[in-house]
Amino acid sequence: MNVAMDEYGNPFIILREQEQKQRLKGIDAHKSNILAAKSVADILRTSLGPKGMDKIVVSPDGEIVVTNDGATIMEKMNINNECGKLLVELSKSQDAEIGDGTTGVVILAGALLEQSVELLEKGIHPIRIANGFEYACSIALKKLEEISLKNGTVSDIQKDLLFNSAMTALGSKVVSSQQEHFAKMAVDAVLAVADLDRRDVNFDLINIQGKPGGRLEESCIVNGIVLDKEMSHPQMNKKIENAKIALLTCPFEPPKPKTKHKIDIKSSSDFDVLFETEQKYFSEMIDKVVSSGANMVVCQWGFDDEANHMLSQRGLPSIRWVGGVEIELLAIATGAHIVPRFEDLAENKLGSTALVKEVTSGTEKDKLIFIEGCSKSKAVTVLIRGGNQMVVDEAKRCIYDALCVVRNLIRDSRVVPGGGASEIASNIAVQKAVESVSSIEQFAVEAFADALLSLPHALADNCGLDSISLVGEAKQKQVSQDDPNYGIDCDKLCVESMEKIKVFESLASKQHQLALATQAVKMILKIDDVIKPTELF
Repeated sequence: MNVAMDEYGNPFIILREQEQKQRLKGIDAHKSNILAAKSVADILRTSLGPKGMDKIVVSPDGEIVVTNDGATIMEKMNINNECGKLLVELSKSQDAEIGDGTTGVVILAGALLEQSVELLEKGIHPIRIANGFEYACSIALKKLEEISLKNGTVSDIQKDLLFNSAMTALGSKVVSSQQEHFAKMAVDAVLAVADLDRRDVNFDLINIQGKPGGRLEESCIVNGIVLDKEMSHPQMNKKIENAKIALLTCPFEPPKPKTKHKIDIKSSSDFDVLFETEQKYFSEMIDKVVSSGANMVVCQWGFDDEANHMLSQRGLPSIRWVGGVEIELLAIATGAHIVPRFEDLAENKLGSTALVKEVTSGTEKDKLIFIEGCSKSKAVTVLIRGGNQMVVDEAKRCIYDALCVVRNLIRDSRVVPGGGASEIASNIAVQKAVESVSSIEQFAVEAFADALLSLPHALADNCGLDSISLVGEAKQKQVSQDDPNYGIDCDKLCVESMEKIKVFESLASKQHQLALATQAVKMILKIDDVIKPTELF
């Protein structure tokens, strides 16, 4: 609490709650916004790189998430400050557009904000700072293009460079012990569904499924679809070749009248009549399935026990309670038409696939259904195994990041050296450009160059190294040998050529990081007042 004086010189106490309600304007608002956003960015700093630390995020209802994925940490955190929320949106935007680099973009934004505070204290106007940052960003983006390596032609995609880029993305993840296995899965999955002529990847055809109760190395790719289900009856056939599948989104049961009604059963014979009528209806439904040519039924809803028994007797394997997303994926993969009304079922609505099999996973009660050899699509499923659900969830996030990296390289095959090398090269380029700026923006351009080094400094710090000497050594080698590939080798804990140890990152990801971080910082710098709904004027 603080003590203030009224207009008569009498002292009075300002309680902490009242201090928080004070409305900040001008330079005070700038500093408050920047410090709040920077404190959020500092949380992610220790999660960068292969030696980065994980975070435990506890939700209000006690749910625990263990992760070092920047987007997940930011999404799960309960942030009240308005500018802190802007960084959350920044991370989400990087995740939605690129899928990787969510930690780096927030750290870079935090470093730019830290530099902004020093410039504001020197009396430089926020707009001049923003203009300087924008100019410096354009220099850095141009330098990244100059040092980028092209990954072959459209018809000659180099799998080893895709593999190495996926390895780099997975280096900091919980799956790093199985880094090669997961990187190979990511490359194989993307190439299986990629249209190399159009340089496009349809992510809807890649399904990521997780099943706890195994080891990470047991994770695999299935050329088809995996359902976390089992056959609806234990005596049904567990393996169906050349399956003709009927996809139903209507209940497999007698229709229910929309009006209120009741049936009076006065004797056992009345009940027998009702039972026979129900059986007759089920029999007609199954006859319709058989006459359509289907030898398997997949339903979004449940089956009546009697219907399930009759399906088993007629030799019609069936799966029930399949989710809407899986139903749509099955329709795309098998070429089936989803049947919303049972009367519409016909031969031309069926889908086809080479093999459907039920596989026991772990214990006898844990089962999966593999649908392989789909006729109409190249759909693949990445099946993730792990010791518990927490490990499986984090491994799913890891493989998604790797898939995004490979997809980005299919779209734009250029890569830049990792290990902080590209940031150091950009720093050198921006520092050279400082001399050409004669206005007061020169200070902002120089500050931008210093902020670029925050990523290699964080990499070195997280490895337990002296970041100042290591980053200085990498910068000296880049200048003296005119080679932008020198960065920080986090495995051998030294400065090494990233091209030599095959550590690459997508150019698109790096450019997006720089552009997004600069835009976010410009937005925060232009905020000089925060008006809340409860404010009185």
